[in-house]
Amino acid sequence: KKLAFSSELLGEIIKENNKFSDVDYLIPVPLHQKKLKKRGFNQVSKFGEKLSFHLKKPFVENILIRTSTSKTQTFKSRFERFNNIDTKFQLTDYTGFKNKHLLLIDDVITTGATLEACAKELQKTEGVKVSILTMAYTE
Repeated sequence: KKLAFSSELLGEIIKENNKFSDVDYLIPVPLHQKKLKKRGFNQVSKFGEKLSFHLKKPFVENILIRTSTSKTQTFKSRFERFNNIDTKFQLTDYTGFKNKHLLLIDDVITTGATLEACAKELQKTEGVKVSILTMAYTE
């Protein structure tokens, strides 16, 4: 319920100040299929669905996929996380987002390495603009 409240509140705030009014699509940072199967859900997807409702913008899953899995980074230092370049992402369609503004969403930003990897892959589409929104960040 806390997640629903957070996304509801954030959705209303963003909607009211028009911060992302020109966004065309919301894209979640994906989980690897093995981790998704083990966990049973992607909390970023739940967050994105609520934001999509408030912003009246399509939420698109499974077009950006995680092609490699990595062990949890929860107990790694910031430096170790940033240097972990094992995780790879792939866009399944390089034309669908041509000249579009995408809002890439994730749960927590630590070093920004995951978001950077995702954004680089999304930017392989001609004319795409990527903005980022997370539920939280670490200091």
